Amino acid sequence: MPEAHVEAPTVGSIILASILLKLGSYGLLRFLISLFPHSTLYFRPLVLILCFLGSIYGAVMALVQVDIKKIIAYSSISHMNFAILGLFSLNLEGILGSMLIFISHGLTSAGLFFLVGVLYKRFNTRLLRYYGGVFNFMPFFSFFFFFFTFSNIAFPGTLNYCSELLVFLGFLLSKFSFLFLLALILPFLISVVYSVLTYNKICFGVKSDYLSSVYDLTKLEFFILSILTFYTVFFGIFSYYLIDFIYLDISKISNVYKFI
Repeated sequence: MPEAHVEAPTVGSIILASILLKLGSYGLLRFLISLFPHSTLYFRPLVLILCFLGSIYGAVMALVQVDIKKIIAYSSISHMNFAILGLFSLNLEGILGSMLIFISHGLTSAGLFFLVGVLYKRFNTRLLRYYGGVFNFMPFFSFFFFFFTFSNIAFPGTLNYCSELLVFLGFLLSKFSFLFLLALILPFLISVVYSVLTYNKICFGVKSDYLSSVYDLTKLEFFILSILTFYTVFFGIFSYYLIDFIYLDISKISNVYKFI
């Protein structure tokens, strides 16, 4: 997945992160969890362990990358592992949170990959060490990058916050070990570190000699990012619109596991 994200053009990375990754998650929910409840319960511990390790692995790998697109790619992998964790909590809250992560991740990752594409289009490099002080001549870019960076770490007021909070609630209601719940916080702490460091390195600090003053976002780029920002905030505040839309179907699936 990291290679597929990095080697693909910007449009390919956006489609891959926002749509194609969700097809696998849809398959797990629509076919595995819905049609094979006993098999799901049997393999559930293995899936939870793999997703937990994958979430930490993605966060740690993002922390040490020098390519901006690879940072976002590994971050995307870490968050999708957490979404599958919510899916296999097998209760209403966890599955609802997982479904909301699929939507919020599609918006946030699409925005971040689009912003990296904007940088690459202007400077022809994705290496972090060539950047610094971008805020001085690209303030609108810096604002959107700031927003999607904090959305990626589930800042309150965004859809990511609501979805990941529901996943944590699902695990609390599943009566998992308290140590396991504490361990789930580790990938998020790491994500805060690499997200803030990446933003600070690109937008602030001493201006790199490699960079020259260029134009900020075009009208089209501004419009696309504004749409993604609007839906991330709108559904973060009014997330009950999404929950009401999928609540009935998810409750039918979760009710099956109450009687097994």
